[in-house]
Amino acid sequence: MRIGLTGGIGSGKSTVAARLAALGAAIVDTDAIARELTAAGGAAIEALRDAFGARAIAADGALDRAFMRAHVFVDAAARRRLEGILHPMIAVEALRRADAAGAAPVVFDVPLLAESAHWRARVQRVLVVDCAESTQVERVVRRSGWSADEVRRVIAQQTPRARRRAIADAVIHNDGLPLDALHAEVDALWAHWSAAVL
Repeated sequence: MRIGLTGGIGSGKSTVAARLAALGAAIVDTDAIARELTAAGGAAIEALRDAFGARAIAADGALDRAFMRAHVFVDAAARRRLEGILHPMIAVEALRRADAAGAAPVVFDVPLLAESAHWRARVQRVLVVDCAESTQVERVVRRSGWSADEVRRVIAQQTPRARRRAIADAVIHNDGLPLDALHAEVDALWAHWSAAVL
């Protein structure tokens, strides 16, 4: 079983992924892969330096995330250039990790799944974690220290919630859910989907 997990920033997707891991899924986190590729010495660093110049690389040799975030949010062509470098590399590594999981069910944690027909074709089911934009803003401000305006700018760049829900085989509405209730929803869905593939 291969599941695509997605949701907007601050939706609680990582909490759902952690619960799925506890239930036996192998989690392939494309954000984590992107961080590895853009860390100091990462496989994408030289291509990023070539595409965006030395100012895109921080003093420690890693991608300067603040610079890149500010750059791509105001320049659609720059964003496409960044995605053109990273997305193929992420996909190759994600599929390698999925293959390494053997017979275990695999959950691909993909923030941009709704934007990518390639990812939808690689999974049997799509799970979307959703919540109100106000909840997203509150959660991200609390955990990151970003301003509310910064968070709203990120949300505006992401796929609209309605479009994300439209590709879903299941949606978990994570607004005001206590953790045990969220876990119960994930557990029930996992049991249902696991039974369907037996």
